[in-house]
Amino acid sequence: MKILYMGTAAAEGWPALFCSCPICTHARKAGGHNLRTRTQALLDGSLLIDFPPDTYGHALRYGLDLGKIHTLLVTHSHMDHWFPADLIHRHEHFGHGTDGVLEVYGNEAVEKEFRDNILIDRFKNHPLDSVVHFHITHAGDCIQSEGWEIIAVPADHDKLEECLFYICKKDGKTVLYGHDTGCDLSREAWELLKREKFDLVSLDATLGMRTIGRYHMGLPEVEMVLRKLTEYGCVDRHTVKVINHFGHNGEMTHEQLTAWGAERGILVSYNGMEVEF
Repeated sequence: MKILYMGTAAAEGWPALFCSCPICTHARKAGGHNLRTRTQALLDGSLLIDFPPDTYGHALRYGLDLGKIHTLLVTHSHMDHWFPADLIHRHEHFGHGTDGVLEVYGNEAVEKEFRDNILIDRFKNHPLDSVVHFHITHAGDCIQSEGWEIIAVPADHDKLEECLFYICKKDGKTVLYGHDTGCDLSREAWELLKREKFDLVSLDATLGMRTIGRYHMGLPEVEMVLRKLTEYGCVDRHTVKVINHFGHNGEMTHEQLTAWGAERGILVSYNGMEVEF
């Protein structure tokens, strides 16, 4: 199985759009892996996770034919993970030769954003009913799609909606894609996680060495979650461990993050990183 990290930044991007802090200034100067678009991943070429405003750019950079993708998981409705207006372009009027239906899974707030952006006067002549289906998804739901078994897990994030992250299983491999979330996971979340043995774990590391105990994780909280997963037998020395979803307010350059990860056997994602496991 492979995972392609197409975008690896938090909402502001990295460097942030209007920022001149030392971390963003370094990123602009150094370039390379310090340049990050908003977080999005593709599992095994078929399972798309999140749909940020950078999706079009990602499709160009990585040579993706998004018209052939049939499953999209959305973690929550925040703009850096969900930019639904672009889905209108899956209609035949805008995109010719799309293949079948895109099945979209997300919470009620995600569904509302979808309706508010698509069911507007401008698009009334281009209904998406035959090419995009939306499925309201709740924590604990098990999704079957194109050979994938996907379990929605409640995240520790925005309390105004039911934010989710996902366990994704196919062909004997199991992935935990844990973004956006803090470390104060519910009992329900841990019960879902404890049942699994993960081949790859990808965790939120937005805050660098900072910790706030909720919403997003910093590196000390990543270590704590990995220890707990190890104690439960979900993670072992064969598990690939990745951190992702970085914010400039974490005050660490890519080089500093990579050095931290190298000491602990943890990969630091960057735009375009592909991991086979």
